[in-house]
Amino acid sequence: MSTVYDPKLVEQRLYQFWLDQGCFTAGKEPEKQPYAIVIPPPNVTGQLHIGHALNFTLQDILIRWKRLSGFDALWLPGTDHAGIATQTRVEAILQKEEGVSRHDLGREKFIERVWDWKHKYGNIITNQMKNMGCSVDWSRERFTMDEGLCAAVREVFVRLYEKGLIYRGNRIINWCTRCQTALSDIEVEHEEKQGALYHLRYPLVDGSGHLIVATTRPETMLGDVAVAVHPDDARYRHLLGKRLRLPLAGREIPIIADEYVEMDFGTGCVKMTPAHDPNDFEVGQRHDLENINILNQDGTLNELAGKYAGMDRFAARKQVVADLEAQGFVEKIEEHTHAVGHCTRCSTIVEPYLSDQWFVKMEPLAKPAIRVVEEGQVQFIPERFAKIYMHWMENVRDWCISRQLWWGHRIPAWYCEDCGGTTVVRKDPDTCSHCGSSRIHQEEDVLDTWFSSALWPFSTMGWPNETNDLKRYFPTNVLVTGFDIIYFWVARMIFSALEFTDEAPFHDVVIHGLVRDAQGRKMSKSLGNGIDPLEVIEQYGADALRFMLASGTTLGNDLRFHFERVENARNFANKIWNASRYVLMNISELSAADIELGDLSQYGTADRWILHRLNETAKDMQTCLSRYDFGEATRIIYEFIWNEFCDWYIELSKLYLYGQDEGKKRQSKIVLVYVLDRALRLLHPFMPFITEEIWQHLPHTGTSISLAEWPVDQERFVDASAVSDMELLMELIRSVRNVRAEMNVPPSKPVTLLIKPTSEEYEQKLVRGTDYITRFCNPDTLEIDRGLSVPEKTVTAVLTGAEVYLPLAGLIDLDAEIARLEKEVKTLNEEVDRLDKKLSNTGFAAKAPAHVVEAEKNKRDDYADKRQKVLQRIAELKA
Repeated sequence: MSTVYDPKLVEQRLYQFWLDQGCFTAGKEPEKQPYAIVIPPPNVTGQLHIGHALNFTLQDILIRWKRLSGFDALWLPGTDHAGIATQTRVEAILQKEEGVSRHDLGREKFIERVWDWKHKYGNIITNQMKNMGCSVDWSRERFTMDEGLCAAVREVFVRLYEKGLIYRGNRIINWCTRCQTALSDIEVEHEEKQGALYHLRYPLVDGSGHLIVATTRPETMLGDVAVAVHPDDARYRHLLGKRLRLPLAGREIPIIADEYVEMDFGTGCVKMTPAHDPNDFEVGQRHDLENINILNQDGTLNELAGKYAGMDRFAARKQVVADLEAQGFVEKIEEHTHAVGHCTRCSTIVEPYLSDQWFVKMEPLAKPAIRVVEEGQVQFIPERFAKIYMHWMENVRDWCISRQLWWGHRIPAWYCEDCGGTTVVRKDPDTCSHCGSSRIHQEEDVLDTWFSSALWPFSTMGWPNETNDLKRYFPTNVLVTGFDIIYFWVARMIFSALEFTDEAPFHDVVIHGLVRDAQGRKMSKSLGNGIDPLEVIEQYGADALRFMLASGTTLGNDLRFHFERVENARNFANKIWNASRYVLMNISELSAADIELGDLSQYGTADRWILHRLNETAKDMQTCLSRYDFGEATRIIYEFIWNEFCDWYIELSKLYLYGQDEGKKRQSKIVLVYVLDRALRLLHPFMPFITEEIWQHLPHTGTSISLAEWPVDQERFVDASAVSDMELLMELIRSVRNVRAEMNVPPSKPVTLLIKPTSEEYEQKLVRGTDYITRFCNPDTLEIDRGLSVPEKTVTAVLTGAEVYLPLAGLIDLDAEIARLEKEVKTLNEEVDRLDKKLSNTGFAAKAPAHVVEAEKNKRDDYADKRQKVLQRIAELKA
């Protein structure tokens, strides 16, 4: 191994090695239990961003852990055709480079150009996934527009249509006037904008007065068809049935009563514009009101707007307000901040727009999707996110699935030019299914991208065909995703899978938060605070980025990105590398066959202790990963490798490695390589590259660490006696080193070390550890005796089970020693007070397990005992 670890020299080579060895290909060992995750498909237009990096890291941790644990683990990759995003991208390129629009090319030629672009640039993010170390099964990579998924989409559409769950209707949808298409809710981003609230007078036809209504969009009043009040509002009950004259338009409109109106909001009068507001549309349906759509698709006003026809909507707004003011219809205008929807692709303000579109009836599909969460067949982690899901499902509206685009799954509906009938079939028809006419044409619109994404867990497995993959890997085990697409994607996958497979698509839905900057701000172009994960990888390596993201993850909560923590992760990698080089330099003669531990009772205390701690670490990590506690898992393996293995065991092993006892020397070498090997396996899901590189230099018989066995809990490693002995010895060594440092006594200078155990048990422990004490405390005289007479003028350290004295005649500063001990008393006081408060907390005592409460009581008593001994020593020094 080289003297330093350079990720740039390792990562691409190792990833290709994994591919060449087929390490990520599922299904090669059918006797194993299957475990499957389908990747949330990134857009084909996409670049790897920090949110992807977090999402991919968490999935890869799970899949590598399960692969190591003996599962036939499938992580299925793929990308989404991202209809509007891709079409917008290609249109922009055509306009910039060739000066042509899609309409100049025509639909067929334009689609060919999109496919050309996809083949050339559409796999950027999949290549970037390799830079992250994602262990996906590339042999099963899918695309939402590939042949198999297209067949699945058409099958679903036809079945839903035949069941009466898909219909074409005139409804309010989100409309982008620039992209000129309907948008899903997730394609609309709401921003707080400073605007105005216009209070307008609507005069009664009989001349008896007027009503005041308020609106933020005065131009839409040209499409008003009524004014609504609450039926219980006594202020207006006498006006019900009367008529108002619509300002500027001159039309008469009725005053109606509907419980939608809030009596205590504003004046209690609401203008009804069913063609331009979804709530007004619902009221209009109940009262059989006319729908007057005053907008063209490009955002200009149409002929129904009278003299304002042809004007842009915002220009029309200014003119309408000016005319209202001139004619005395404006009561007042107030500044008003409100959320305004914008198209996520082009930032154009979105219009609620009445349009003929295709819809899915949601109520019948929502009921079983609610039930599987209520019954626990699908579990959200953290559980609180189930409420978001349930709220949406219980209040779901019909889903607008048509988009006025060319790139996407074209709706499989044909219209007859003779009888006007609609034909929906699986294969392109030649004639009308109603009258037999051949004069038919296909629907121009395509399906919402989420329609195909909703089928992802089973369409990628080959559905509607009964494939081997579908039988083996569906339903999948877990979905890892962000909270922002729970209803847009997660919910749709659940109801789609239940409808077409009778099974939920996954059992666990693991929800992570956003990655924010160090100040907690959302990353955005405007703030310039975005983090490019590829740049981080270039500078620090993929492992450092992955470990930082995993260690900062608390499910459901946002994560702050700190470069200092990436640097800490890189330092951790360097620590592992250096420790591994030390191990390799000392075990060169050992082969894989030599790594047999044998009878553990013959090993030294430190050997048995580190094996016990390895066992505990493996058990704790298994528990953490089973409950998706990624942050705690990283803390556990970090503490074990850095503190216990590197800082303690490697140092302790030198006692025998540099000694004369050949048997003990060989045992230490075996334990060193055994523990390093298993620690690397535990770390592998988090830092796959460095662990593979080191593991390839260790004696083993496997192909790759990614296919090795995950360390499991082994009873033979449990050794409470070794742990107890080592904890005492480590506390002793730590205390002596601290005293030396505070007294400026160098480690190389021998000292007299007197130890007074508090019991025979502790005395035996210390006597057993004499070799370690001698090597790491460097005493010229060592005395361990319960009957020890404490000499004057010594420095004292109080341990659990012993008191330590260092007579430093001529070196000790009596006042400094008293000050040091008084500082220690202060620390012990704080610990006792903290535990007293904790133990007196009725909530803790009631909820915590009995063994946890007992452990805290014992800890409190230990601190109090130490405090008493330190106080006694201070009194002796002051005497």
